[in-house]
Amino acid sequence: MSAFSQLIASYERVFWGWFLLICGAVSFCGLLFAAVGSKLLPPSGNSLISAILNDRYYCLLVPLTPPILLIAVYFHWLCMKLFKHA
Repeated sequence: MSAFSQLIASYERVFWGWFLLICGAVSFCGLLFAAVGSKLLPPSGNSLISAILNDRYYCLLVPLTPPILLIAVYFHWLCMKLFKHA
């Protein structure tokens, strides 16, 4: 590969890295707003804000995620140990 094509490939990796990082940050902020921030807003005439304000799914999803995550991490560790020592 030439130096120019390596430079282009490097810039492409940097672009996709920043792109995925920004998409993750925007998704996190949106979920945080839907779970916590929308409950602090007064009622409004906007239908989208009202739907998020009256939603119960995300405010229940946040506290239920850590126990399921711990179970998934434990089973991943257990499967890794069983595969490693088989």
